[in-house]
Amino acid sequence: MHNHPTGLDDYDWPACVAPRCGRLLWVAETGRLACRPCEDATATRIRELPALFARLDTTAMLMKGARRTGSATSGSRTPPIPPRLDVLALVGPGGIAARLRDIEDAWRSALGWTVAPWRGSPAEAIPQHVRFLADNLLWACSSYDSIGQDIDDLRKLHGECKAIADGEKRGGCVQVGPCPTRYDDDTLCGEPLTAVTDNHRIHCRACGARWETLGEWRGLRDAQEAVLEEQLRRAEDAA
Repeated sequence: MHNHPTGLDDYDWPACVAPRCGRLLWVAETGRLACRPCEDATATRIRELPALFARLDTTAMLMKGARRTGSATSGSRTPPIPPRLDVLALVGPGGIAARLRDIEDAWRSALGWTVAPWRGSPAEAIPQHVRFLADNLLWACSSYDSIGQDIDDLRKLHGECKAIADGEKRGGCVQVGPCPTRYDDDTLCGEPLTAVTDNHRIHCRACGARWETLGEWRGLRDAQEAVLEEQLRRAEDAA
């Protein structure tokens, strides 16, 4: 017979492990690690990767916006145009295909399966990696301990590909100080926080705290200053 808590306040309700989610799981999601909305969003991103790769893996995309640098090569009056390194980093051997392969290999290891064989060029390998990840995503969201990190990695990979393919200019990332959130035992989180210049949300990947509005940003700054003042007082008392 199970001992159920007498009140909801006594129950530590499970939450989605995806770093940018943290949503409390529904009753129907009992036993899962990642929520269904995160699974659905990840499945969509996985499905879209082959088409994004095809858009990026073209001469036009590799040269789009590139500038001529250096001197002309032998037999030519104009110097060659260097390929865009951001595109090359995604379509080359260490790009999309390698990042998908690493996730697949980790899943295979967790399942007790052999590592996948060599699958050829990135253009040949990506559809096969995508098929494997799509077929086993439900298992991963239910049973794989590191699925939260993989969901985040796939989100970042998809975002990088789409931003370049669509010609978007991505905002820069800036440090905004340590997380001032305290755990139940009153210990300080202290995780370094970052903000993206084109996004108004700040999310702590360690404790899950979020700041999404101007008022919450001000509250974050006030809390950080309060922590700093407390640390200074303790340092003075210790001296």
